Amino acid sequence: MKLDPRKLKDWQVAEAAEATMKPFLQLGQELGLQERELIPMGWHLGKVDYLSVLARLKHAPQGKYIDITAITPTPLGEGKTTTTIGLIEGLGKIGKRVTGAIRQPSGGPTFNIKGSAAGGGLAQCIPLTPLSIRLTGDIDSIANANNLAMVALTSRLQHERNYDDARLAKSHLKRLDIDPARVQIRWAIDYCAQALRSIVIGRGDKMDGFEMDSGFQITVSSEVMAILAVAKDLKDLRERMGRIVVALDKKGREVTTRDLEVDGAMTAWLVDAIKPNLMQTIEGQPVFVHAGPFANIAIGQSSIIADELGTRLADYHVTESGFGADIGFEKFWNLKCRYSGLKPSAVVIVATVRALKMHGGGPQVKPGKPLDAVYQQENLQLLEQGCENLVAHIETVRKSGVRPVVCINSFHTDTKAEIALIRKVAEQSGALAALSEHWLKGGEGAIELAEAVVAASEEQHHFKFLYDLKTPLRERIELIAKEVYGADGVDYTEEALARAKELEADPKSNELGTCMVKTHLSLSHDPDIKGRPRRWRLPVRDILVYRGAGFIVPVAGSIKLMPGTASDPAFRRIDVDVHTGRVQGLF
Repeated sequence: MKLDPRKLKDWQVAEAAEATMKPFLQLGQELGLQERELIPMGWHLGKVDYLSVLARLKHAPQGKYIDITAITPTPLGEGKTTTTIGLIEGLGKIGKRVTGAIRQPSGGPTFNIKGSAAGGGLAQCIPLTPLSIRLTGDIDSIANANNLAMVALTSRLQHERNYDDARLAKSHLKRLDIDPARVQIRWAIDYCAQALRSIVIGRGDKMDGFEMDSGFQITVSSEVMAILAVAKDLKDLRERMGRIVVALDKKGREVTTRDLEVDGAMTAWLVDAIKPNLMQTIEGQPVFVHAGPFANIAIGQSSIIADELGTRLADYHVTESGFGADIGFEKFWNLKCRYSGLKPSAVVIVATVRALKMHGGGPQVKPGKPLDAVYQQENLQLLEQGCENLVAHIETVRKSGVRPVVCINSFHTDTKAEIALIRKVAEQSGALAALSEHWLKGGEGAIELAEAVVAASEEQHHFKFLYDLKTPLRERIELIAKEVYGADGVDYTEEALARAKELEADPKSNELGTCMVKTHLSLSHDPDIKGRPRRWRLPVRDILVYRGAGFIVPVAGSIKLMPGTASDPAFRRIDVDVHTGRVQGLF
């Protein structure tokens, strides 16, 4: 079936393509999985028994490992997931045995302004509706595990207030003396619900809970999601769940999920969630979907387990990192690769003419608003000025020891002169460059990109981390700020500075990685500053500790763990055909 994405919406393209999808068992068996390793959850998707597969293939050679990142995006995104799927299709077109790994869409953006994370045009992961809404329940399980920790914490506060030590002892409880003003976790819900950021809970009498300030974060930003992304197996996940810090006691000591004796029950929610989901591209290549988005407020990586599977099952495995190279790739480089032991064979930086013009001083790009004419007409001056942003991301990737491939994600309004200019800048900055038309043409349109990635993956690399784990916390933050973001230095609030000093004095904290929280809309902390900012300092206002995930989390600028819903959200256009039950309007 010949589909023209210029004449159809993404959900219509997906719906048409789904008519010829491979059944789940066929997809898995073509990948080399045995029937007993496949767990169907419908005709066209399911989970994989990863432990069985990895045990069977532990001596198999590993395929090339390809990471997809991007320049600093506009609020519309620059097609990074679309490029991930397009490259998988393109590698398939040139005869390569290929797998991919993408992150599961969050309900927040799906029903808000960004939409699903399935790709677009002829470069989509299907079936679209289950991918975008619930899938196999992983995010629901993560929310339930997180919220069970909150239930354990808040009920313990109530019981310790209401009971003396003797009555606590009868319940086999010891007094934890939790400080309600120093609770470190929040409730989780997978929507952009700004009204729940700051709330008061426990109103009523003494049997109605413990009255205190509280709040919600979006589920995919929770530490439980981060643990799912970095855990190597169920045993590792179980151990990490017990290290989650829920609060400090009145002497400033950490109180964990293990102290609350809730870590085992939390893990019970995740026994199925740790198994990767297997889906397919429109052209029938296998794609693992596992872990969540939001590299600006979370780790933003597909799971280590999914990547381990992909590299054992294919000659080329394409994985996706959230947002630009300043946050998504930096976390892939210094956190995910450190924990997994995998090293990239190639890194793709996705760029669009539209975004580079915005970074060159073009008008604001706003979701739901028509694009200014400057983005649909040739303007080499704006484009050249905006290429400074591209150069910054190329330099970041090269600091890891890997030569990047710049993917020029083509729009029909791009001109030959604009494409030639991006190629020239990319190559002068030490990168390869390739034009890709995967949105319009699928794998056929991504052949040039696929060939460039194959060439890059054959080069000799000298991969190295930006810092080692012996580097003190504030030195690490300064390295990331200066070497990746381009800041002149770092400024701390009094609270953040005190917390940094506490952590530096704690030998156990030296073993933790550094997972920055920062806007994805700028190299700086300020989303309104575009291009390549100069002469600025990074403000760190808070420092969180995710001991289970293995991170210290410095929070820069005013970014929040719970996004807000816009005035014209996508849910206004999503509906169901009551005769067929098919969901319409997803994008």
